Amino acid sequence: MGHPTPGTTEAADVVVVGGGNAGYCAAHAAALRGRRVMLIERAPAAEAGGNSFFTAGAIRMTHDGVPDLQDIIEPDERLARTEVPPYPARQFRDDMERTTSGRCDPQLTGVLIAESAAAVRWLKSLGVSFRLMYERQAYLRPDASYLFWGGLAVGAVGGGQGLVAAHRRIAARLGVAVRYERCGVALRRDGTRVSGVRWTGPDGTGGLVEAAAVVLAAGGFEAAAGMRREYLGEGWQHAKVRGTPLNDGRMLRAALDAGAARAGDWSTAHSVAWDAGAPPFGDRTLTNRLTRQSYPLGIVVNRDGVRFVDEGADFRNYTYARYGADILRQPGSVAYQIFDAATRPLLRPEEYDSPGVSEHVAATIPDLAARCGVDADGLGRTVAEFNAAVRRDVPFDPTVKDGRSAALSPPKSNWANPIETPPFYAYPVTCGVTFTFGGLRADQNARVVDESGTVIPGLYVCGEMLGGLFSGNYPGGSGLTSGLVFGRRAGSAAAADSA
Repeated sequence: MGHPTPGTTEAADVVVVGGGNAGYCAAHAAALRGRRVMLIERAPAAEAGGNSFFTAGAIRMTHDGVPDLQDIIEPDERLARTEVPPYPARQFRDDMERTTSGRCDPQLTGVLIAESAAAVRWLKSLGVSFRLMYERQAYLRPDASYLFWGGLAVGAVGGGQGLVAAHRRIAARLGVAVRYERCGVALRRDGTRVSGVRWTGPDGTGGLVEAAAVVLAAGGFEAAAGMRREYLGEGWQHAKVRGTPLNDGRMLRAALDAGAARAGDWSTAHSVAWDAGAPPFGDRTLTNRLTRQSYPLGIVVNRDGVRFVDEGADFRNYTYARYGADILRQPGSVAYQIFDAATRPLLRPEEYDSPGVSEHVAATIPDLAARCGVDADGLGRTVAEFNAAVRRDVPFDPTVKDGRSAALSPPKSNWANPIETPPFYAYPVTCGVTFTFGGLRADQNARVVDESGTVIPGLYVCGEMLGGLFSGNYPGGSGLTSGLVFGRRAGSAAAADSA
């Protein structure tokens, strides 16, 4: 797309491109320092919020258990019966390094971890409400107590929708000028310095926002089928998109055109088990409820009736963002999560009982296979072999990695329950891509750098556009944390730059 004719020229101290969690955090931080801030958002107001709108609102942060969280979370009568194991910085770093196979940038990761708790408290002070996510991250134990698992406990009240609504209220109070239906298409440079953003509207007209500092928070390229195929590989053009259809990578390309360097893993993405009957892009009513994340409690098979992943390798927080890619590689890019009547009550109600859920129920395994279109002999053989391999002498406990395994290939390392009590349930899933991991290179203050490592004056990045934190996988909830931490840093640095 060519540069629009600047029919409208406006000025701000700081302009933010993108109205998701990261962009709003940058805008708030700059406005709090007295700067004139404009945020431009490609979507109309009714469809804004970026990918943040479609999330569950979970935010990974360091803490020392319930007493340390009580100044953040809303009161709840269950707190006296709740155990939230401490989540120290050491464990957060271990989780980052383990899930990314050591490919997370050490400096950026250090900032993410060190500022996670302070950034959440900052957002709380501005007016975002948080709670413990009982329905997603805890199980009720036999003694009526709750145990949280997987290092993740805190989420925004109202999920992603509530988070975005709170951001919009804060921005209005702080005087941030939000302009909808403005799609950033190019950066203006005066010599070495970035000094504004060119945009175009849905009718083809355009304009220019002149600014002393520009913060890029416009998402990755997950909504562009062609770019997914180019960078992620053949087949990725067929993936469904969990969130906004507007993250097509154009601001990434604009930044590269302006001299920015790439960073991170451009060949992988956050992708999950997603309802196979879902629309091609995110549903603004169901949002995150189209995920199917109780798979550790059952088995997952392809159309041949064959298992292909270790469903119990770890808590779902550490595996769900990579299993979408495994599903994409199966015949027809589809798989089936299989449960029986004993495990069905343990599945997340918000996901497996949501309106329009794709579900097959049958009294026998052969009938279930027929309803799904799965090879009946293959599924029957898989279920029989799995049931015979389950370590029934080890107690089942979904709150810990219980070691109740099935020695198969692939193994099931934890939470192996035999599939033997009718009725039987199958949930068809496909690959739902959330966001791409490749982005722009930046320093610890979110300042974009060129290929030589030299800072590009006036240009900042945060959110999905920041490369270097994730590769192949990530710890659940750390995406919003990144947007919060580096959005705040970018806005603060941009404010100082525009003084």
